[in-house]
Amino acid sequence: MRRALVVADLAALLIAFFLAELAVGFGTGGREADRLGAPGEILLFVATLPAWVVAARLYHLYDRDEKRTDHTTLDDLVGVFHLVTVVAWLLVGVAAITRLAQPPFVKVAWFWGLAIVFVTLARASARAFSRRHPAFAQNTVIVGAGDVGQLVARKLLQHPEYGINLVGFVDSEPKERRSDIADLTLLGSPTDLPELIESYDVERVIVAFSRESHERTLDVIRSLKDHWVQIDIVPRLFEIVGPSAEIHTAEGLPLVGLPPLRLSRTSRAVKRTMDFAFALTALVVLVPFLAFVALLIKLDTPGPVFFRQVRMGSDNRTFWILKFRTMVADAEERKAELRHLNKHARPGGDARMFKIEEDPRVTRVGRVLRRHLLDEVPQLVNVLRGEMSLVGPRPLILDEDREVDGWARTRLDLKPGMTGLWQVLGRSDIPFEEMVKLDYLYVTTWSLWGDLRLIFHTVPMLLLGGRDEVSRLLPPALDAAMPLETPTPTGS
Repeated sequence: MRRALVVADLAALLIAFFLAELAVGFGTGGREADRLGAPGEILLFVATLPAWVVAARLYHLYDRDEKRTDHTTLDDLVGVFHLVTVVAWLLVGVAAITRLAQPPFVKVAWFWGLAIVFVTLARASARAFSRRHPAFAQNTVIVGAGDVGQLVARKLLQHPEYGINLVGFVDSEPKERRSDIADLTLLGSPTDLPELIESYDVERVIVAFSRESHERTLDVIRSLKDHWVQIDIVPRLFEIVGPSAEIHTAEGLPLVGLPPLRLSRTSRAVKRTMDFAFALTALVVLVPFLAFVALLIKLDTPGPVFFRQVRMGSDNRTFWILKFRTMVADAEERKAELRHLNKHARPGGDARMFKIEEDPRVTRVGRVLRRHLLDEVPQLVNVLRGEMSLVGPRPLILDEDREVDGWARTRLDLKPGMTGLWQVLGRSDIPFEEMVKLDYLYVTTWSLWGDLRLIFHTVPMLLLGGRDEVSRLLPPALDAAMPLETPTPTGS
């Protein structure tokens, strides 16, 4: 991965440089003071490429993929912007001082903009290529075969795009294996871990909870100092530790800092402003498309164009959600007779949610709309009215909302969203209990950048037709934000 990213960065910088030269003109602008012609300027830029690689290393742009299973190019965006901005203008300053070159401002501006775009695209391509290569897979061992360790295993197995090859568990007192990970092997006890790392060529060790004492677990981790492995530790109180948590120290004692669990007035104003501006712009631009879809629905089956349903909104206020109709007109009346097909009612499921695979009530046009999430576009009207947000908790029907109580009702502190963690990470495939946890975590760790990331990950789902197709190209980059078990009131 590191080599692929280095090659991608160098290729992108060279492409940006040559395109900037073509846009403005080869050479340095034709000034009499210039002592370099076009060949000299090209050679000078090529000579600076090692400096770009060193600077990228200082920005940690080459080592995060090995450390974080869920790292994506979106996480590099700020670093790439800083890198290109600082290094580009620093090199211009050095060139001006040494009088080796005096490129015009417009050429530097062209290069700066093109470099940000092409470095980002090249990195995304390099990751897509590397994650498909067998050499990228990291042999991984989980220390602890209890409830948490087995849940970590299930989540990793659900996401092969992470490049994690689970070898097995290490535990001296394992619990009985759950059915969905029954094939994973118990390799031995924690004291065998150094030998197991050598035998199985392990590159990552995940330390989950086990019945080992605190001192024994520390000894196991310290015994890995001579092995080149990435160590991940599931923290205590992980149920309320989100991606915005920060580690700081007090007299050498590390402390995990959580942000305030409620949004400030400024944050709410920023979120509402972004919602209103985007919804208004999108509705104006999409008027012809909305009219076209409405015509298709009318021509396909008899019934209204839109589907309206009461949902629970923020602060326990209900509202009418608006969607394109994707089912036959009497779909609600037929729901009872099809309840036996609910996939969540199967053993191990959660009957509080209702989802039928290959639902016979879905129309031909509705099937296409659902696959690309286009049936939800009319919810932009709900966003414009202030009833919903672009990103937020899942908008629940009233029967589902009655199943949410206690700490979980914190999810109603923010408006429900057109997309969110539940949307990007699996939609109806996520059990009800886990969906509530995602909503809780989203509300208590909200950030503007987090909203933008979720929107960026939703766009490919619109274009490619669902999360399964997207996961083959883009790792979700968000599963680290998914709590493992039901959050407790502690700390909240």
